Amino acid sequence: MIDQVQIYVKAGHGGHGGMTFHRAKYIPKGGPDGGNGGKGGDVILQATRGLRTLAPFKYKKKYKAGNGDDGSASKSSGKMGENIIVHVPVGTIVKDRSTGRVLCDLNKDEQQCTVAKGGRGGLGNYNFTTSTRQSPRFAQGGSKGEEKTLILELKLLADVGLLGLPNVGKSTFLSIVTKANPKIGNYPFTTLEPNLGVVEWKNFDTFVVADIPGVIEGASEGAGIGLSFLRHVERTKMLIHFLDVSEDCFAAGRDPLEDFNTINRELAAYSDQLKQKPQIVALTKCDVSDERKIQRVKETLELKGYEVFCISSVTRDGIDALLSRTLQLLSEIPETEIFSEEISADDVTYTLPDRLHRSFDIKKEQRSGGEMVYYVEADFLDQLIHSVNFDDLTSVGYFQKRLKDAGIFKALEDAGIQEEDIVSIEGIEFEYFK
Repeated sequence: MIDQVQIYVKAGHGGHGGMTFHRAKYIPKGGPDGGNGGKGGDVILQATRGLRTLAPFKYKKKYKAGNGDDGSASKSSGKMGENIIVHVPVGTIVKDRSTGRVLCDLNKDEQQCTVAKGGRGGLGNYNFTTSTRQSPRFAQGGSKGEEKTLILELKLLADVGLLGLPNVGKSTFLSIVTKANPKIGNYPFTTLEPNLGVVEWKNFDTFVVADIPGVIEGASEGAGIGLSFLRHVERTKMLIHFLDVSEDCFAAGRDPLEDFNTINRELAAYSDQLKQKPQIVALTKCDVSDERKIQRVKETLELKGYEVFCISSVTRDGIDALLSRTLQLLSEIPETEIFSEEISADDVTYTLPDRLHRSFDIKKEQRSGGEMVYYVEADFLDQLIHSVNFDDLTSVGYFQKRLKDAGIFKALEDAGIQEEDIVSIEGIEFEYFK
């Protein structure tokens, strides 16, 4: 069973560089001293042992890191934006929805993956001084943080296995306490494969329950549905053993205590690990049973050291107490090994690429009035153009030099641009002149 959710993550924007000049008594024309902007915060996913499902992401789907602060006077750098760490269960696979690419496979406790990088802080104006530009009246703007929609996938492994002979009420119980829809009927082997469901308990605590198909005498040797389902039991942290104590059960000549012994003999025959697995007992259909018979079964099992709960899936009596105790025991039992299938070479942990490359695209369009417009698109241009003071010639000159160094002017000429054609960058338009 695969649990899957979709979330939105947004890293923080980088702070803008400061455009300030030193001011002090008797120093009327101090030099530029604008500090650098702080880096935007990252969004980080961290695998956390103890989380079992992705259920919490049904209630919160958006995660945003903090923005970096702007640089200020006296070359003071802005504060970095605060990272946000999002905790996910061990075994979570993270995919970028837009590309389908696996970003990371978080299969170890406390393993981290940066899924959205914060924007770079802009440089303050003191960084732009040269021998010919002593007082730059511009600074660099901070770049935007990454944002994306992610798909989180988790292969659910059951925390709790529901054991019992066929038709003791496991599937009915599962359908009541989870949103699973198991096939239910009064005939042998109703459950033909393990049904998994997520129990959402008070305070948003969750755990995964598996209805293991009816185990019969000889299952450890392959009888009935066989060995494959005992393997499912082996992967759980604990077991709830269901026993039918209804009048119909006794009338049919069955003894719940003998049923209990039958199942446990099969567990012990299969492996010592199963024999030693924590186990509590649920006496089912207590609403249609004789109280004296219930007490006999209950007292016998308690003398053997088992905790016993009387429940009814019809009236829901005893179910809350059973679930509460189950959750408490799960918190006390050490985590079991994560069983994960081999992932292909294409699905290994993916390191996010540096998005601050200098590639760009140019698109050409003729408007209805006949004028030609050349749209220049690149990640780095967003930060660059917002750092320009178009009222200051030195700032404009610096902007033009950056475009030239990036090869944009040459690319425009290769694309056929003519004087007085329009160049559009991030929504700002200019007339082109050589």
